[in-house]
Amino acid sequence: MESATHRSPDEVLDDHLRESKHGSIEDDLARNYAEELIVLTARGVVRGHDGLRQLAQRLSDELPDATFEYTARVVEGELGFLEWSARGRGAEVKDGADSYLIRDGRIVAQTIHYTVIPSHG
Repeated sequence: MESATHRSPDEVLDDHLRESKHGSIEDDLARNYAEELIVLTARGVVRGHDGLRQLAQRLSDELPDATFEYTARVVEGELGFLEWSARGRGAEVKDGADSYLIRDGRIVAQTIHYTVIPSHG
């Protein structure tokens, strides 16, 4: 694989989305995220790979067996934006929105927003 610093923000975001849908969080962290990562959410700030692992586990707990749909993806320079929805066992998200700051082939900062809606039936 090409070194991380030679990948464009577009390539990093594409790889992250592939790993999010079909891969492992550990591979995603190793290839696409800086160790000093900062993530902002409505619930507060998390830092580093351990913080992102906790957020991924929370999302998995809130949306068991989820399938995701990416409805918008935009990259401009170092900035990326993703709009998404998801459906899991007993819940769904219609308003997912993440933003990314990608430098030297790694995501160094991210924001995450979504609302979990219990589904009936």
